[in-house]
Amino acid sequence: MSRIGKQPIHVPSGVVVSTIDGGIVEVKGAKGILRQQLHPAITVEIAETLVKIIPVDLKKSKALYGLYRALIQNMVVGVSVGFKSTLELVGVGYKASVQGKLLELSLGYSHDIVLVLPEEVTATAELPKGKSPLVHLACMDKQLLGQVAAKIRSLRKVEPYKGKGVRFLGEQVRRKVGKSTKK
Repeated sequence: MSRIGKQPIHVPSGVVVSTIDGGIVEVKGAKGILRQQLHPAITVEIAETLVKIIPVDLKKSKALYGLYRALIQNMVVGVSVGFKSTLELVGVGYKASVQGKLLELSLGYSHDIVLVLPEEVTATAELPKGKSPLVHLACMDKQLLGQVAAKIRSLRKVEPYKGKGVRFLGEQVRRKVGKSTKK
């Protein structure tokens, strides 16, 4: 059994967790509503301030027990506090700008890249003086935020020789030594 799956989820005030027919868990909070379809091998027991995940079939639910507990925990945190991610654009001439739901990136290609962000994700671009441009992303859905951040990061992966590319703020990049000449 999963150690994480056994732990109850504490629900803060202002957040309501409920189940809908068909095995769907719905979490309502100040930032919005999130829903998650449950596997038939998992059930949810809801008290006033605690939510417990209960396995129905022990053999099938072993692999899913901790997963669904983490998903519901992320939903509770998302509708109450929300999630944030920051990307750093490292390279000469790399720029970012945001107009509404359009994110325009200049990443050293012959053309600028324009991404249409999902409705749930909000983005801001920052250009600190003397530092690399930053793109701040915020969303109540952790999974969607991670997908959008990974998509932006995949547009220009960090190369190991000069360290140029799009990376998460604070991410450590393993650098390689370039060619050396014989003496």
